[in-house]
Amino acid sequence: MKIQLYMALVWLAGLSACKEAEPVPVNPVPFISLDSLSRNTVKEFTDSLVIYVRYEDGDGDLGEINPDINSLEVQDQRFQKADAYFIPPQAPTDKQLRIEGRLAIRLRNLFLLGTGNSETTAFRIRLRDRAGNWSNSITTPNIAITR
Repeated sequence: MKIQLYMALVWLAGLSACKEAEPVPVNPVPFISLDSLSRNTVKEFTDSLVIYVRYEDGDGDLGEINPDINSLEVQDQRFQKADAYFIPPQAPTDKQLRIEGRLAIRLRNLFLLGTGNSETTAFRIRLRDRAGNWSNSITTPNIAITR
């Protein structure tokens, strides 16, 4: 009798452990973070700067099919306006799934604005998904541009 009662309690404990897991809430707003920079000093019109950005998106709608739609903004802090760039889809467009990855943003032909031999700037970056949600903004450390 005690063995049967013990087995019943073990069986009930096993059933309670088999509850269906609660679904993890999906955040449809992209999140980005700075991964690294290829360099912190560039020679104007010669060197390229590559900014590596990590991204996460809860519904996987980063990037556009239409190459005329830009969803990446990179703003040189010396200027008022950001430059916009195309990003291809980072996941199948007919699926809604959580994605994460790394983007390499290559900036070519950086230049000095003044007549000095060097300047520093930083770049502010953000992404927009197909639903129109903007990610957080990140800013790089200062980059030196030299003649």
